[in-house]
Amino acid sequence: MSDFSSNGILRRDPRVEWIIRNRLHPLHTEYANQGEAEVRGPSGLIRKNPHKVGFIGPNGIKRIDRLKGNSGAVAGKRGHAAQEVQLPLYVVENPERFVVVVPDLVGGRLTSHDKDVLGFAHQLLAGDKNAAVVAVCFGEVKEEHFDLAGVDRLIHIQGEAYEGYAPEARAAALMQIGQQLNITNWLFPDSIHGGTDLGSRLAAKLGERPATQVWQFNGDKVVSRGASGSLDITRGVAKVMLLLEECADAIDETRHEVKEISVEGLTAPQAKIIDGGLMSVDPNAIPLAEAEFILSAGNGIHNWDQFHDAAKLLGATEGASRVAVDDGFMPRFRQVGATGTWVTARVYVAVGISGAIQHMQGIGQVDKVVAINTDAGCDMVKRAALSVIGDSEQILAALMKLVAEHRGATLSAGEVTEHAA
Repeated sequence: MSDFSSNGILRRDPRVEWIIRNRLHPLHTEYANQGEAEVRGPSGLIRKNPHKVGFIGPNGIKRIDRLKGNSGAVAGKRGHAAQEVQLPLYVVENPERFVVVVPDLVGGRLTSHDKDVLGFAHQLLAGDKNAAVVAVCFGEVKEEHFDLAGVDRLIHIQGEAYEGYAPEARAAALMQIGQQLNITNWLFPDSIHGGTDLGSRLAAKLGERPATQVWQFNGDKVVSRGASGSLDITRGVAKVMLLLEECADAIDETRHEVKEISVEGLTAPQAKIIDGGLMSVDPNAIPLAEAEFILSAGNGIHNWDQFHDAAKLLGATEGASRVAVDDGFMPRFRQVGATGTWVTARVYVAVGISGAIQHMQGIGQVDKVVAINTDAGCDMVKRAALSVIGDSEQILAALMKLVAEHRGATLSAGEVTEHAA
């Protein structure tokens, strides 16, 4: 730290300068936050303090301000992030032809697989301003960011006939849409969530041979997996294609208009398949690799009876970290991670798991991670989309109470107190 005296002589305080250099000193933060980012070194030259350059991002990590103050961030204050970047708007004024994507929309939202298929659709168009990507959605839709996923036009079909498992009505609706629009390609996710079934039905109605398990597009050719994935098959672009996950990069550099298209006169045929609703199954009977919702326990769990009760009430499949398995609290087949089972759940609730590298590898394909932990700086909290910092027993007890109230059930005060004890 240096300043000029009244007679213009430069004066330095070696003790303060030493404290600023020593980040372990108790007074380091107090002195380091004073003055400018540039200080005068012992040789008299101006030095830039690397610990004061930049700003603290919303996740608490220091970032370098490469926009030189124009980012809208306030240096030194946690929680002040740079202004959100507005992506350029991609506009298709009057499209003459369309590529239709029928996403799975699991839970009413676009999955990562759906977004890859939308990215593949734009690869087919290759920037053709006379063509647009249309997303056809059935039933309830909760997705709020179709624009960032690459949807130029949207067709939303609602009605009791199209709810649940209704492949006949949906295939008939797609056929009627094809009669009203000039559609060059139909794209479906090749998945167990309905895309494979619906795409195959449409191809049969159109009399087309679909290209299945497509994972790559090369000019006027597509590459499909064959023989259980042991070989690649190259063929021409088909009118109906069922695409694998990671078939293309999702759209992330442009916004799209998402203009709604109204389709007139849709009629559903007499259903021959009746949806009997979802069957009640034991979540723990579902293999970890196929589970959609996992409640996973780590070293931070001490009340295992409460953990099992919470998993049962939530309808979640139980998982565990390696530490919990090695300590004998959970069986080996419940272990999640690189040395256990790689999971692809849509929601993964990690309770008392700090996040060892092997565990983080095993949840790499998980969509949403929720972390419950007492350590706000652990790797699992950094990975999570939502974090709750606190005692796991109290948090699980409160969660169980809320779930019971939401479902119209009741838990006695004694049971809640017993779980939290």
